[in-house]
Amino acid sequence: MARVIWVLINVQRNTVAMIEPSKKPLNVLIKQLQGNIEVVLKNGCDYKGKMIKCDSHMNILLEGATEFKDEQAITNYGNVLLRGNNVLYIVLDANKH
Repeated sequence: MARVIWVLINVQRNTVAMIEPSKKPLNVLIKQLQGNIEVVLKNGCDYKGKMIKCDSHMNILLEGATEFKDEQAITNYGNVLLRGNNVLYIVLDANKH
């Protein structure tokens, strides 16, 4: 069976990076389903909780989510849907941090 390799081209630096399908960001995120993650939004808010679902737009559904601002817990939520467009970065295995 042939392995599929994805090619990413960095236009600014004229470089090519090879990424295996298992290392693509969405695939890595899907492997973390039912795990604790931290999502940092572009507005500076952090949300920590158990990731229940995610989709191809990286919209994320967190269960038992807590909102943090400047490392201070602000509010506890049941379920929170975070729009992928607002995500700055995601920390996997958030209970280790």
